[in-house]
Formats: sequence, C-alpha cells, structure tokens
Amino acid sequence: MTTVLNAVGRAISGLMIVILVLAGGAGVATAQEASSSQTAWRLLDYLSVDYAGAVKDGKVISPSEYAEMNEFAGQVRERIAGLPATKAQPDLLAKAESLQATIAAKQEPTVVSAKAHALANDLLAAYPTPLAPKRAPDLARGAALYAENCAACHGETGKADGPNAVGLDPPPIAFADAERARQRSVFGLYQVIQQGLDGTAMASYAHLPSDDRWDLAFYVGRFAFSDAEAAAGEKIWNEDAAVRARFPDLQTLTQTTPAALATAVGETKARALTAYLRRHPEVVTRSGGGSLDVARQKLAASLKAYEAGDRKAAADLALAAYLDGFEPVEPSLGARDPALMRRIEGAMGDVRGAIGKAAPASEVRAQIARLDALFAAAGRALAPEKASGLSSFAGAFTILLREGLEALLIVVAMIAFLRKAERTDVLPYVHGGWIAALAAGGLTWAVATFFISIGGASREMTEGFGSVIAAAVLISVGLWMHGKAQADAWQVYIREKLSHALSKQSAWFLFLLAFVVVYREVFETILFLTALWTQGGAGAVLAGVGCAVVVLAAIAWAMLRFSKRLPIGKFFEYSAILMAILAVVLAGKGVAGLQEAGLLDLHPLALPRVELLGFFPTIEGVAAQAMTIAILVVGFFWNRSGGRKDAAA
Repeated sequence: MTTVLNAVGRAISGLMIVILVLAGGAGVATAQEASSSQTAWRLLDYLSVDYAGAVKDGKVISPSEYAEMNEFAGQVRERIAGLPATKAQPDLLAKAESLQATIAAKQEPTVVSAKAHALANDLLAAYPTPLAPKRAPDLARGAALYAENCAACHGETGKADGPNAVGLDPPPIAFADAERARQRSVFGLYQVIQQGLDGTAMASYAHLPSDDRWDLAFYVGRFAFSDAEAAAGEKIWNEDAAVRARFPDLQTLTQTTPAALATAVGETKARALTAYLRRHPEVVTRSGGGSLDVARQKLAASLKAYEAGDRKAAADLALAAYLDGFEPVEPSLGARDPALMRRIEGAMGDVRGAIGKAAPASEVRAQIARLDALFAAAGRALAPEKASGLSSFAGAFTILLREGLEALLIVVAMIAFLRKAERTDVLPYVHGGWIAALAAGGLTWAVATFFISIGGASREMTEGFGSVIAAAVLISVGLWMHGKAQADAWQVYIREKLSHALSKQSAWFLFLLAFVVVYREVFETILFLTALWTQGGAGAVLAGVGCAVVVLAAIAWAMLRFSKRLPIGKFFEYSAILMAILAVVLAGKGVAGLQEAGLLDLHPLALPRVELLGFFPTIEGVAAQAMTIAILVVGFFWNRSGGRKDAAA
C-alpha cells in the first residue's frame, strides 16, 4: 500500500464529488448528508496538515499547494451550506468563511491548523458521524495487514523506505515523520485507507472489513511514537484521572490529534499518551463510554444469534454484554445515579429472561432497544463534567452507609448477645472476624487491580455465594436465638449452660459469621469508592466516607445501648427476628448475584424490584426467599410449641 497525504488537489475533489453523486438522489438524502459532512471533515483534516507545505512566514512556497488549499476551503464552505439547516449551521458557515479568509491572507500554518481543527470538531457536534470502531482495535491484526499491503512502499518501520517506493511520484508518506504525525488523527488515517487518494499510487482499501481498516489505522498511527514514550504514557494514564476523563470512548481517541492534545497537557505528555493509547486502545473501552459500547455490540450480536435460531449463543452473548460491557462501569454509575444503574440491571435481566423463555424476536428486539436508550442516559451520567464535589460526597456517603448497614446489624447483634450473656471473653473472635474481612477485602481488591484481572463473573459469584452462605448461617442463628427466647428459665440457662454452649468451636463459628457477612460487602464497597476516587474530588470522597462511618458508629452505639435495657428473653426474640429478616434479604441477593454470574437461570416476573429487601423479581429469587421464609416460620412455630410444653411441665 502506498499513501501520499500531500498531493493531488483537483483529482481528490473530483473523486469526492463522484462519491457524493453516487450516494445522492432524493431516495438517499440521509446517506448523502452523512457523506457530505464526513467529506467536509476530511477536507478540514487535510487542510490542517498540508497547509504548512503551501505557506511559510506569510509567503507562498508552493503555488500549486496554495491553490489546492484555497479550493478545499471553498469546498468545505459549500458542503456545510448544503447540509440540512440547524441552529449550528450559521455559526459553522461563519467559521468556514473565516478559515477561507485566513488562508487568503497567508497566515501561519499554526493558525490555519487550529481553525480547521476547531471547525471540524464543531461540524461533528452539529452533524454527528460514526467515527470510531465497534470494538477495541486489534494491533496484531493491523501488523499482519500492514506487512501484507503497506510495508513494500512505506517500509517496515513506516519510514517510506520500502523496495517499491523507488520511483513513485509523489513519494509515499513517511508515517514515522513526527511533525506530520502530530497533526494526524487516527480517523484521518482511516479515511485515507478507506477512500485512497486519486492520482497517486495510494489505492482505496474499502474492500477490507471496517474492523480491519481500523486495526490498520491504529497500527500505522503508532510509528512516529516510541516504545519508551508509550511506557511513560502508561504511567500517566494509570495515575491521572483527569487524563482518563479526556478519553471517555473510542470516538474521542480516534478524533484527537497529538497537536490538539498538546495544547491541553503539554507536548511531552501528549506524545507519551498518544504512543500508549495507539498501542493499547483497549484501555479506553474500560472507561464508561467504551464499556457501554461493548455492551451494545454484544447485545446486537445476541439479537442476531437469537433471530438466527441459536438461543444458546444469544444467551451467552446477552450475559457477556452484562459482565464485559456494563459490569465494569456499574460502580461508577452506581455512585452517580444508582436508580439508573438498577434500571439497567433489571432491563438486562429482562433480556436474558426473554431469551430463556423463547419469547418472540420482536420482544427481545424491543427490550434491547430500550436498553440502548438507557445506555445513552448512562453515558450522559458518566460524562466527566457530571462529576462534582457534592456528587462525590453524596456517592461515598450513601455507598458506605448502604453496603455497611447489613453487616453492621449482624456484627453488633453478636456483640450485644455476648455482652448480654456475660461472655466477653469470646468477643475477640467476633472482632477478629470483621477485621480479617476488612483486610481480606482490601487484599482482594489490590490483587484484582494490580496483579490479575478478576472478571465481572468472579465478582458476582463472590457476592452471590457469600450472600447464600450468610443467609444459611443466619437461618440457623435466628432459629437458635428464637428457641432460647422461649425458655422461661433463661437466666439459669445462661449461668449453667452457656459456658458449654459457647465452646471454642462455637467461638470460631462466630468468627466465620462475622467474616462472611463483612467480606461480602467490603470488596464491592471498595470498587464503588475507587470509581469515585478516580473521578477526582478525593477530599469529598473522604468526607463522605467519614460521615458514613460516624452514622454507622451512632447506629451501633444506639443498638448496644438499647440492648442493655431489654430483658434477655425479649433481646433474643428481637435478635431472632432481625436475623430472620436479614436471612431473607441475603437469600434474594445471593440468587441475584449467581444469576448475574450466569450460574443460575433467570425468569423475570412482572413485579417491582425492591433491592433494600433483596427482592429481585425473578422466579428463582422469589422461590429462594419463599423457601427461607417457610423454614423460618416452621422453625419459629416449632420453638413456640416446645416453649409451651416446657412451661406446662
């Protein structure tokens, strides 16, 4: 493949006009409009790079190039004028005329480049055009394509020194030219690969799939930037949340030139980040917009498989849409807009449920369309400008309070029980359990963040199994406490029997219970808080955490103080009811977590979702909670019957 980015004026213009004519006609007005705006964008991109070869120090150094620049600027104005009328169109026309005047006045290349880039960005905002790949580009594939199609002219390292470059007029472009590369976006490269350049040896590669063209564009775009710069860029990317916020999606990455980025972060940083991101575009898909794009793509593939009759593939893709696409941004969205997060979770469950029950394809299609609208709302909620000190404070406060309350109620109930029973010697086991859970949760997060990649399925399984185990333990504890609440001679039981009942084995049982109920909350809480922290406003996050800790401490103090005043029988009766309620809640949450991990089937019910009660409207979740309630009711009835018999005796 040979490409020449500094040649050809009239021939390119003629080719563009032919393309527009072929795409035109009354029946395809929308396609014509998209083509016209995209062509105008490409002309602006070309102007921003090539004007430096026409004018220097206010003087024309290449009359043919200068004539080309004037012609292109005129075409940009004409194409904008031909677009559908919008509120932004008059301003775009004014800026296009200003660009024409700037070129006519032979102003400096930096001025022309800045105006061309600004107009291009405004044009895309007013007339949106898809300018990004559907998935993270594969540079290994790009390398293979380059070796097959491009290296013969452009050279193995992009220095235009390939064996076929000899005698080409104009010569092939040197992708390793740093000054030229700083003005070139990946989308600009993609456009040249797609359309070619008429009158040169650069042919169109439109016959390649779109994904291949993007792979090739990213691979070509890395030649002018070194591996050392990429290493520095990786460090900047991982440590600077503000930098990550500049690239919410692949479209932003494909449109950004190193020169434009340099105006915001400096030349050295811009080169480093460009080197890293063009080698590793997949890191952008881990942020909000890109990750949601992954969810959209997998849902589209799921619908296609479902319509083709492959229900298993459709179900797997729908699950992957959640785990690979939505789950990575769930903490950030939960911090920004928890209600929207829950709506998307429920809607994704509805899609899987519809596939599972073999619903009509039209129903699945409608549910996916609804999700697409919800993803758009999520994208807006995740936008960097939505972050604020107040939102960070509120997010940190509500997250810690919500996630910590369940664990706190159980741990405080155990502490109150041991104090009531005058067995403070067993308290270290309870305290050791929740402290170990905090440490283990922090260690798990560190390992998942810095050493290995723990997928969404693993996180959901951890929470799901943790909830199920905790629910099972709480059922037994609740029944035991309720049974003891029925004994009339409870004080005698405490003095004579409790020392045997709370053996070392029982103490370790309390350690395990404290560990399980706290650990299941810690990891998710840290994920949510980390998401807030990386969005900036560290002080607000710390303030929110501090206030939540104070509120939780106040709740713990009030519970312990109230428990001291209760008669021992009442204390155990109330504690048994609390344990029973929490067991039902955790049973529902556990099943929901295992469903989200894909380990359990999911059959939605047309009922409201009440997350506070662990009620997720699926047949499986309702059945688990109903079974838990049935066990507790039977157990409580058995205890009361036994208590009445003891009283009669």
